[in-house]
Amino acid sequence: MGELSSIWRESSHRYRLVGHKCGNCGTVYFPPRDICIKCHRESIGKISECNLSGKGEIVSFTIVHDVPPAFARQRPYAMALIKLEEGPILTAQIVDSDMDEIEIGRKVSAVFRRIREDGKSGLIQYGYKFVLDG
Repeated sequence: MGELSSIWRESSHRYRLVGHKCGNCGTVYFPPRDICIKCHRESIGKISECNLSGKGEIVSFTIVHDVPPAFARQRPYAMALIKLEEGPILTAQIVDSDMDEIEIGRKVSAVFRRIREDGKSGLIQYGYKFVLDG
């Protein structure tokens, strides 16, 4: 188990949002991709890794009441489509917030939080979630 957990912790993408940027047209992707869907062949060899700010705004959201057993303690929770400042839209949970304060257009920031724990190995998996700004 020690070897597996050290590989997980030492991954360069584990604790930061990393996307890819097309050097041809400037489009940013998350999750990363190897070829730009706008430039196609012209982007080959021109895609580079870029750190994403984790800043964005809610473009849509829902409050989840009927949850899988692993999320029963978090019920209800909010899931949102978030447009990052760099352009990509991703799906993420909104945490540490009053459900009444969540609204379309609200600014948010990424935080890294516990996602789940593997019962057999005890390995804790972390990932990105978002909190409301201000």
